[in-house]
Amino acid sequence: MMKLKMKTAWNALLVIGGAVGMVFTANQGYAAATTDNMPLGRTPAAIVDGQYPASYFPNSELLGADEMRITALGTGMPNQTKAAVSISYLVELGNGDKVLFDIGAGSLGNLFSLRPDFSKLDKVFASHLHVDHVGDFMAMHIGSWLSGRYTPIHIYGPSGSTPELGIKAFVEAMQKGYAWDLATRSGALPDLGAQIKVHEFDYKQENEVVYQENGVTIRSWPAIHSLDGSVSYSLEWNGLKYVFGGDTYPNKWYIKHAADADVASHECFLPPKALANYFGWDLGQATYVSTRIHTEPQAFGKVMSAVKPRLAVGYHSVQSPENNAAIMDGVRKTYDGPLAIARDLMVINVTRDTVKVRMATVDEYVLPPDGTEAYKKAPRTDKKEPGEFTLSGKWKGYTPPPMPKK
Repeated sequence: MMKLKMKTAWNALLVIGGAVGMVFTANQGYAAATTDNMPLGRTPAAIVDGQYPASYFPNSELLGADEMRITALGTGMPNQTKAAVSISYLVELGNGDKVLFDIGAGSLGNLFSLRPDFSKLDKVFASHLHVDHVGDFMAMHIGSWLSGRYTPIHIYGPSGSTPELGIKAFVEAMQKGYAWDLATRSGALPDLGAQIKVHEFDYKQENEVVYQENGVTIRSWPAIHSLDGSVSYSLEWNGLKYVFGGDTYPNKWYIKHAADADVASHECFLPPKALANYFGWDLGQATYVSTRIHTEPQAFGKVMSAVKPRLAVGYHSVQSPENNAAIMDGVRKTYDGPLAIARDLMVINVTRDTVKVRMATVDEYVLPPDGTEAYKKAPRTDKKEPGEFTLSGKWKGYTPPPMPKK
């Protein structure tokens, strides 16, 4: 039997009105959304009357036509752990659209464990350019290209205070850094999959549209974090609203534009004493980081008390029993509403009637779905190979088998 990596429900630490458990309300029938390219042997089923399984098994459920699913791919720190990699959230919609908010270092493994249809996953929205928020973009570009994506990948992100600090400069420099990798794959993989389309916008813009297609509207507004050039996002579709805060000190823009969110996610950093103990910092350094660059738990609670979402989601911390206790103690001093302190692979299903929180159960070893016919037939240039000098070093004691006939 294949060993399963169990992510159990207690890790989600969902608190609703003081009770630990799951949520919520009215019965609902589901129409199937656009069907993804599924792994061989996996047949997804519709959710009936809002009765979800206790765990989410990837590709086992049809997403309802009016439903949103949010998966926390990474919830931790730059010095990540196996249980908490850096920040990333996957949002899947009932119209078939999929988007990523951030793709921090280490998060790609959790994305691949879900076995998504990469032919439909080609948009990343970056909140800022710290490695724990964009560190896996290079790997995402190549990995998704190898795994079914045959169109350009799009990355949306803010400008900086100077041109070299914006998303465009980041991508251009990154592409130079792995130019050899890209060159070696040309011909073997679909040509268009190599392309990166960069969409840079002014980090100062307030609640302006940065993306609008297929009934989906994504807006940005400024965040306060380290330097100029951090933003938060909202995604609105089908009467549902998800807010992704990125990294930020509590700010007026989030309070204003996260209002009426169904799910509002916002960093909930370790409080100063816990942060100092964990990293071995002096209390002054820990206080500065926790309360001037990030948002500590009591401040997070105040933000959510002002926003009043259907579900508040905290993330970006060092997960351990003692740290979780410190976080919850701080939050509950200032906020008594619906709350989830996110763990990696926490899954939130959202409809107009229901918000359901649980954990995904994933295989330790997975392969991506089979490539679509469109992927297999996508144009490819001629394969490249080493030059004459390198090829002269081939060992004559081995002859490869003949290539198969087309």
